[in-house]
Amino acid sequence: MEEKIGQIVTWLADKKGTNIKALDVRGISPLTEAMIFVTARSAKHAQSLADEIMQRLAENKWEYLGVEGLQNGQWVLVDCNDVIVHVFQDEMRSLYNVEGLYSKAPAFALPKSVTSGEGK
Repeated sequence: MEEKIGQIVTWLADKKGTNIKALDVRGISPLTEAMIFVTARSAKHAQSLADEIMQRLAENKWEYLGVEGLQNGQWVLVDCNDVIVHVFQDEMRSLYNVEGLYSKAPAFALPKSVTSGEGK
């Protein structure tokens, strides 16, 4: 799972997603083992980030169960089975504060290329 998280956050960073966080929610969430959060600049950018994840998962033969919110691009959820990716526009991320629900969850260490690229 850590390899998958590392790949997903790298893909998001490469596509200019910002404020990327990955939380270990094993034992906290009955839905999944990890959640990744990323901020997109616009609806089109959010859709592009979600499309990139789905395309790359397919290339790696990693399962994804579905996607929600792709049409409006305000908050796009990509269910990758053991990892759920939340792609938010900034206002939606602040408004819903989904990360706050998992404030006790430890964060996964992100690859240096992702953390050094923050704010690009």
